[in-house]
Amino acid sequence: MSDHELAARLATRAGDLLLDVRADFADASAEERKTLGDKQSHDFLMEELAAKRPGDAVLSEEGVDDPVRLTSERVWIVDPLDGTREFSELGRDDWAVHVALWENGELVAGAVALPAQNTTLSTPEVAAPRAFDGPPRIVVSRTRPPAIALAVRDALGGTLVEMGSAGAKVAAVVRGVADVYVHAGGQYEWDSAAPVAVARAAGLHTSRIDGSRLVYNSADPLLPDLVVCRPELAERVLAVTR
Repeated sequence: MSDHELAARLATRAGDLLLDVRADFADASAEERKTLGDKQSHDFLMEELAAKRPGDAVLSEEGVDDPVRLTSERVWIVDPLDGTREFSELGRDDWAVHVALWENGELVAGAVALPAQNTTLSTPEVAAPRAFDGPPRIVVSRTRPPAIALAVRDALGGTLVEMGSAGAKVAAVVRGVADVYVHAGGQYEWDSAAPVAVARAAGLHTSRIDGSRLVYNSADPLLPDLVVCRPELAERVLAVTR
């Protein structure tokens, strides 16, 4: 099984597990669902990666950061449940599972599962989004749209699309539901690694808000800002965010 196939399979299966948690604990509190979902998905991914790729290191949001990854040639970067708030709210579908592989300085495979939408986007081949003729659609958090996204909207004469998790937002750009995702409020490598791998495979622009490249498997996994957009909009977006 290729790394691409493994990423897609693990993200999808972890998503199925999370759907089961949602169904089995529908009467539990939102906090209980969050905790159970995070743990069960993390445990599953760690067990599967240990079995399928025993020589690789893993960086997971829910795991203890093992410094061995800094001297490893291959590191899986995973977010077992991206969008815990949305997951905990029964009926919402804007949450995700991220599985990415970093190798020798680059993201080389990735998958973003959207379990409640019955969809997994994965490398190596992702269809480029269809052309869109209307005002650029900037995807933002439904509860806390960042000022930088509002500035991009104003500069581009765009509109806002509200959505939950980072994975769901990037997936919206990949799928042509939105055109720009800009974030500057603080994220970690696991929040963007798999979405960025998928976005690149779809031919989208990905960078820091100053236009510099996104670097993964750093000693400090904080990677606080991100731009994902249609390539034809990149210069106009970066003119605002730089």
